[in-house]
Amino acid sequence: MKLKFAATGVLVVLSLAGCQRTSSDYGSSSLPPLQAQPVPQVQSGQLPPPGGANQFPAAPTTANQSAALTPNAPPPGGSLDFTKEQMVGNWRVANGQTSCDMFLTLTNLGGGSRGGTRGCVGPLTAMGAWEVTNKQLMLKDRDGNVIGSLYKTADNRFSGSTSSGQPISLSR
Repeated sequence: MKLKFAATGVLVVLSLAGCQRTSSDYGSSSLPPLQAQPVPQVQSGQLPPPGGANQFPAAPTTANQSAALTPNAPPPGGSLDFTKEQMVGNWRVANGQTSCDMFLTLTNLGGGSRGGTRGCVGPLTAMGAWEVTNKQLMLKDRDGNVIGSLYKTADNRFSGSTSSGQPISLSR
């Protein structure tokens, strides 16, 4: 019985020891308080009405949109059929006097499949998606705007142009 009271007493003492308040003199080891800084004058006035001039850039006109989406003409003699699955992988891009790499996947990205370029210049640097429409490979930027279109001209070879009219070709 005495052992039971002794054990209870020890537990009470230990639990009270854990509740002990500690104090420290933070004033001597802390940084000095910050000094007050002057505050500049606050101006008041009427805000311009919402939708005021120059709030947002002008939307593109329908003429500009249709010009960007107009596909380039198919090559003489027509173009060859191809599937999306045949496009997946690494391609070498010739764009004018420069060349770079293009990678195409089947991962969805908004209005097309995900794609990208490495070492390209001009509008191809913004390439982020692609799709196959009417025997045509459409290259798109990350916002879904068409930046180039190509037709299959031979096995593992595509030819076309960028939306600005520059010739472009893919091969592997």
